[in-house]
Amino acid sequence: MSEVSPGSRARLIGAGYAAQGLGYAAVVTALPAFKDRQGLSDAFVSAILLLVCVAAAGGSVLAEQVAARWGSRYALTTGLLLVGAGLACTTFYTPNALFTAILLIYGVGLGTVDASLSMQGVLVQARLGRSVMSRLFAAYTAAAIAAALLMSGSLASGAGAATAVGTAGAFAVLVALAGFHAFEPGRTERSHVVHHETGVAVRRVIWVCGMLIFTAFLVDSAVSTWSTVYLEDSLAAASSVAPLGYAAYQATVLVSRLVADHVVPRAGRLPMALGSLAVSGAGCLLVSAIPSTGAAVAGFAIAGIGVGVLVPLAFSAAGEFAAASSDEVIARVNLFNYGGALVGAVLLGALSSPIGLQFAFFIPVLGVLATIPLARRLRHLAAPTPVAP
Repeated sequence: MSEVSPGSRARLIGAGYAAQGLGYAAVVTALPAFKDRQGLSDAFVSAILLLVCVAAAGGSVLAEQVAARWGSRYALTTGLLLVGAGLACTTFYTPNALFTAILLIYGVGLGTVDASLSMQGVLVQARLGRSVMSRLFAAYTAAAIAAALLMSGSLASGAGAATAVGTAGAFAVLVALAGFHAFEPGRTERSHVVHHETGVAVRRVIWVCGMLIFTAFLVDSAVSTWSTVYLEDSLAAASSVAPLGYAAYQATVLVSRLVADHVVPRAGRLPMALGSLAVSGAGCLLVSAIPSTGAAVAGFAIAGIGVGVLVPLAFSAAGEFAAASSDEVIARVNLFNYGGALVGAVLLGALSSPIGLQFAFFIPVLGVLATIPLARRLRHLAAPTPVAP
């Protein structure tokens, strides 16, 4: 079989990011339809989502184990097939116990794909010799927006949520089958330079980059979960206006990811990390400080600029600073994703009654302020010196 060019590999990995974004957005936008079909309460749905998050964390650990033994392309293919199978099985009614098990399988696939995509992105970026991680993540964001539009169209036409979810599942399987031989070989299959890394240095990389991911997903989960609720319930925005906060957020995430690969190498990773944190915090601070629809939508949009840059930057840094063990390090950094997502969704929800969502949005601001001193340690992380094998 002929060698696949790095550019073609990058496009197929980008398709993997798109499959992940398409599937995840299809699931979350299908939740109302799932509730009606299965007869689920809000409490039951919340419990399922928590279990899916735990399953995804397990999937990230699975990705680390598979990548260490066989290579990250095996982990990515396995995860995409699990995602595709899980999505396909949600398109028809099953008893609630089985439905929960199906979503847990999807969750394992979700976490496996999350981690292995970042492994693959770091590898293809190193092969290309230029920054592409932000554009790969942009494929995820664009696909998530497309999934929301597809769900809207499916429901409006009477085709039902199953059409959109099934399409996302089929796309995940297609990418898995088309990309397996073209995905980047994992670390265990690479034959180029070997690096000497101390356990202390690797742990420092995991902690610093992991906290950047934690904070980014704290902001992301807060906005994604509560922006529409805040606008409609707390600010009395019209039902047609309330989703605009989330739309503005996703739009700026997408735009920032499309340009970040050009900006980060020129501005420097540390200034961009600190700037992204500051912008994310400033957006949430605006939401918390000024209780108006315009300020909230603007604040969510500003927060998206920072989150859009911060996530690919952190994964790129982790992969480069721990080059010889990048697959394992990225899998562990990816675990911070789920911690931030849980805090952003659960803590803000818990505070919505005693203090209100307006002031609950100050929680991501506190997270940003706590992370900025830690982010400064990026200056002291240095890529190991390569030595001949």
